[in-house]
Amino acid sequence: MKRYGAFLIAIVGAIALAIFSTTPPNPSPKDAPPSEFSAARAMDDVRIIAARPHPTGSEANTQVREYLVQRLTTIGLEVRTDAVPISAGANGRLAFWRGSEGPAPDLVNIIAVLPGKDRSKPALALMAHYDSVWDSPGASDDAAGVAAILETLRAIQTDGTPGRDIVALITDAEELGLEGAAHFFANDPLRTRIGTIINTEARGGGGRTTMFQTSQDNGVAMRVFQDNVSRPATSSLGVFIYNLLPNDTDLTPALEGPYTAYNFAFIGRPGLYHSPLITPARLDQGSLQDMGAQVLDLTRALATAEELPQKSPDLTFFDFFGLFTIAYAPVFGWVMLGIGGLAYAGAVWGKFDGKALLQGAGKSAALVVMCGFLLYIGNLVTGADGPVQYYDRLAAIPKLERMALLAALASVFLVLYKGSGGPSDWAGFALPIILLAAAGQAVAPTAAYFIVITVMLGGVAAFALVKFGAVVGKTFAIICAVLVAGYMIALGHQFMQGVGPELPMVAALPLVLGMALLLPFWPASSFKRAAIGSAMFTAAMFGIALWIRLDPIAETAASFGRFS
Repeated sequence: MKRYGAFLIAIVGAIALAIFSTTPPNPSPKDAPPSEFSAARAMDDVRIIAARPHPTGSEANTQVREYLVQRLTTIGLEVRTDAVPISAGANGRLAFWRGSEGPAPDLVNIIAVLPGKDRSKPALALMAHYDSVWDSPGASDDAAGVAAILETLRAIQTDGTPGRDIVALITDAEELGLEGAAHFFANDPLRTRIGTIINTEARGGGGRTTMFQTSQDNGVAMRVFQDNVSRPATSSLGVFIYNLLPNDTDLTPALEGPYTAYNFAFIGRPGLYHSPLITPARLDQGSLQDMGAQVLDLTRALATAEELPQKSPDLTFFDFFGLFTIAYAPVFGWVMLGIGGLAYAGAVWGKFDGKALLQGAGKSAALVVMCGFLLYIGNLVTGADGPVQYYDRLAAIPKLERMALLAALASVFLVLYKGSGGPSDWAGFALPIILLAAAGQAVAPTAAYFIVITVMLGGVAAFALVKFGAVVGKTFAIICAVLVAGYMIALGHQFMQGVGPELPMVAALPLVLGMALLLPFWPASSFKRAAIGSAMFTAAMFGIALWIRLDPIAETAASFGRFS
């Protein structure tokens, strides 16, 4: 056990950091100070909005709208509604849901304005949609977003009159193709008075609320976020990935305009997305607290700013385990990459071993290939070799994460059974990562930071181990390993929640990055013992894959989910 001591300290610390960074805050009670966001207060609105399914055109939708108009009026906003018939395509989706044709109903947007001190200034808009899908009460999507806006506006009122107008845009027919938002941003006269938009959404029933999308040229906008959001969850990697995916929210039509914008959502408890079971009782109130607290922080800053953020070059940014946001110009990635490369060179200076370097490079490549291959085959075994029901696959994400963990363990045990081979081995293991970091920094610098920073911290940790002795050097290297491995565990969790049902193989990347810092502490084992351990983990992985395949459709799955 003694030979595993440093590794165990590092991995336990990493797991603790990952859990902390991915856990929502505790919900604030109803008696929280009036100036603060309270999930308990916001839940009063959620319970009414999500009392039953309320798709566009339904009587329940009308009742929700009447309630929201009354609530916004009571808070002190100038409220109006705007009705227009939905499109033929949207009506076709309604017909699919209800199983019969029918006349196209009107969508009805709610537009409310909280007057500011200077009404000539560009306004801040808070946006969410109040319609649900056919058979879901929609407590998360998007009653939580609407309730977060209502509670934010109530809290803002305690500060006195804001410096500028705040617009509450509560759209209809989002679930039918973003039709309410598209209508507003194409036709409503108020659209030209808006400068910045905050949108709130959900895809699931819990987890941390992440600011996952910004408008282009987000530099100044992100400085405002960095300086004012107290417990953030965000990253420019998330923004980059989201922009590659075929996903949309109400912010999509808005981003065709000149606005600066922020998009918030939580995606934990993914099986509850569009689920008939996502009632107010099943909504994670911590996620609502997380959303509201971040939105309130940002709203306060923007409402009182002399000017709303203008377009400026994009920044690289990420939250440091939910404690604060780090943001910098992408060019500094090259500086970090240079520091890491020089530090690795310094670690092997005078004791370079070419064979160990090549073996280390082979290890990292083999680790990615083996883990990726196991997950590719395992994914096919889960049922991805044929048609899958989208919402059932979302419900399977927790099992897919366990499958990914077992594949990672199987790969590490077999590929790294010889343990740490010294500085040249560490540098060799990092060599493919350095090449990947350089390519990422050249092609997508705002997304490559997690690889670049791994290289930098891996290099300085290796240098410290070689140059500063067993106590100082080892302590520093363990701290670096905790930081990198903790971030990669959290990132792997986010990857699996975001794209795990289609691409569980992405878990191989954070695995190899985390092991780049843990490798110096990984002890050697016999090949026989390693092979037995790897085989056991692999067998367990395929057992979970078969479990997923043989499971009936999850009870949480939306009834209108199609196989594809």
